[in-house]
Amino acid sequence: MQIIVRKQARLLLVVVDGVQERAYPVMLGRNWAADKAVEGDEATPLGEFYICAKNPNSRFFLSMCISYPNAEDAERGLSGDLITAAEHAAILEAIRRRAMPPQRTRLGGEIYIHGEDPRPPQAPSASTAPGTRGCIGLKNSAMRELFERTTLGTPVIITP
Repeated sequence: MQIIVRKQARLLLVVVDGVQERAYPVMLGRNWAADKAVEGDEATPLGEFYICAKNPNSRFFLSMCISYPNAEDAERGLSGDLITAAEHAAILEAIRRRAMPPQRTRLGGEIYIHGEDPRPPQAPSASTAPGTRGCIGLKNSAMRELFERTTLGTPVIITP
């Protein structure tokens, strides 16, 4: 199984043996069109990742952590002086082990596929525009289905 997120279409696809089995509408980061670059940019990253953690007790119903930053993000961060050589090495080592990369670097982190926000919606404003802070949001019913089918290490591909 693999998870493919098509940002422009606002869809999450579940693909098994090359066949699309499910498609779910998603909510993305408020800065959805951009590739995640730094902490706080509210962008949903592009690239190849994997599920590195699952949280059955998430405040957003259920959640699964995506292995951001990946190796390409780490290279960009090191060459742009956003992360240290030690942080770069730790990211690459986590990826080698298929573990959770460091989540608190200047590249950002804590990118999840998660269920609905339990807080009541607020009146729209610039700071509360619909969207996540970079995560991929699903309706709770879809999140339950996906959570039950997904194992640690499941590939996640996020495209424009």
